[in-house]
This record gives sequence, C-alpha cells and structure tokens, in this order.
Amino acid sequence: MSQGKNKKYTKHHKQKSLWPLAALIIGGSLLLLGAVFVFSQSSKPKATIEVTGSPSLIVDKEKVDLGNVKLGQTVQVSFQLTNVGDQTLGFSKSPSIEVLDGC
Repeated sequence: MSQGKNKKYTKHHKQKSLWPLAALIIGGSLLLLGAVFVFSQSSKPKATIEVTGSPSLIVDKEKVDLGNVKLGQTVQVSFQLTNVGDQTLGFSKSPSIEVLDGC
C-alpha cells in the first residue's frame, strides 16, 4: 500500500467586487421609488367635471373685441380651452375659429 501524506489544501478565495450587487440594489431602489411616485400621483382632473359620459369643451372667452384694426395689421388673441367632461377629448380635424367682420 502506498503511504499517503496528509496534505493541507488551502483554498484561496478571490475577493469579489461588491459593485454589481450595490448597483443592483441602488437601481432596484430607484425603480421602486419611481413606481411609488408615479402611482401616488392622483388621477384627479385639473378642471371640475361638469359633464359625465362624454368630453365637453369650454372656452374662457366667448367674445373678443379687438377694436378697429387697420388692414394688414396683425393682432393676436389667446384662448384657454378646457375639457370639463369625464372622457378624453380628441379632435378629428384641426380646430378652427370663425372670424366675423364688423361684430
């Protein structure tokens, strides 16, 4: 029989980098915080709902008097449009405004 010598084997462990684990934990935390932020935002409408079951558009100014405007002179008017219905408002064509002469 052969004589066996008891050899002590030592295992050398390489130190593993903690960066991948730290990046995974930080990334997961950021994702979780983002999800909490998105879902915690209330879905309350910006305007008071006045019509249920359909969209409804209101305009802040129904009439605008620009006074006497010389031919060729450019004037500018702003309108605020608000959907006060409980459904999404969509336009099938480009919205337009009718300008009446002398009104």
